[in-house]
Amino acid sequence: MPPRKTATASTALAVTLLATPALAPTARSATAPGGSLYAAARERAAASADPPAGLVEALSRDLRISDDQAGVRLLNETAAADVEPRLRALLGPTYGGAWVTGPTSTMIAATTDRNQVPAITQAGAQARVVSRSLQQLNRVKAALDRASATAPRTAPIWYVDLPGNRVVVLSSTPTTARAWVDAVGVNTSAVEVVRSDEKPALFYDVRGGDAYYIDSRARCSIGFAVTKAGSPGGFVSAGHCGSEGATTAGTNWTPQGTFRGSSFPGNDYSWVEVGTNWTPLGEVDAYDAGMLPVRGSTVAIAGSSVCRSGSTTHYHCGTVQQVDTSVTYAQGTVNEVTRTDVCAEPGDSGGSFISDDQAQGVTSGGAGNCTKGGITYFQPVNEILTTYGLTLATAPTPPASNL
Repeated sequence: MPPRKTATASTALAVTLLATPALAPTARSATAPGGSLYAAARERAAASADPPAGLVEALSRDLRISDDQAGVRLLNETAAADVEPRLRALLGPTYGGAWVTGPTSTMIAATTDRNQVPAITQAGAQARVVSRSLQQLNRVKAALDRASATAPRTAPIWYVDLPGNRVVVLSSTPTTARAWVDAVGVNTSAVEVVRSDEKPALFYDVRGGDAYYIDSRARCSIGFAVTKAGSPGGFVSAGHCGSEGATTAGTNWTPQGTFRGSSFPGNDYSWVEVGTNWTPLGEVDAYDAGMLPVRGSTVAIAGSSVCRSGSTTHYHCGTVQQVDTSVTYAQGTVNEVTRTDVCAEPGDSGGSFISDDQAQGVTSGGAGNCTKGGITYFQPVNEILTTYGLTLATAPTPPASNL
């Protein structure tokens, strides 16, 4: 039946669709200034456990530094984090902040009082004299924070820039942003407006079993997260949930995207491409049962146990009754679906069918409900992947047991 705005439990055994509206060891021997707070902190760090496996390699790769530099960097950053609170207390209101810089994270501390330079160098950091204290910069930023409701939408980011000894406002329209800063009434000489086209957005996870909304009017459930070359990826679901070109929109917790493919009747499958702020994950939200890993899509044979997750009735299990079934709904016949005795209700459409850690398919329709029990059909996932050139998002394979 067509999507409806709320989920209802049907008592008749009519076959229906189930949409509902609505650190490296050699580096650790490197030296540092002796007889200082920093040197002592660095020695303590060197005596601690080695960094997690792969960390040095990842830093070397992503920061484009050598493994030895990565190892020194980790030691120096640990020491800097240890020393910073002591320098802050020592310098008091003259403290201008501290940061690390360069491939191996050299520590720098700032002060507004030139007479404090010896104290900084004796602590083992490099000294910098600045015109504004950290307290002053923080007060400027706090004033901008309080006025955030009036900030232009083209100025979404502001922060304290310690090396620059200023507060920076990023905006695609600098003139508008500067007018806002002036209106707030802060010390404008402490604020620099920098042109930027950065448009921040929240990052969310795409995972099976969660809800999504179609054209703001109907609710269905995510089948499985997928990836596709040249695309940010998305998820597969039921075809009757939306036609090609339809959009999905909801809250911050439901994915927003576009149906890039949809087939119904005959088939009952679709794939939705989401924005780059959504990350496809190889897992299914089984609600009270936790998160289930997805590690493949090997087909479970008849009689096998299978479980389903959906946004209305959440997580339920049963068995595979028959494969290669044809089922006729009021809207037409769907072929090659799998029949199960797992219950489902409107809004569960498109949701995940999974056997152990193997993806099986997406919920199509059925009969009955999760109060009295019922029959539910799913569209096998492998056909969807093949049709649209998609790759199933999968979870890492756990290490082999030594038992």
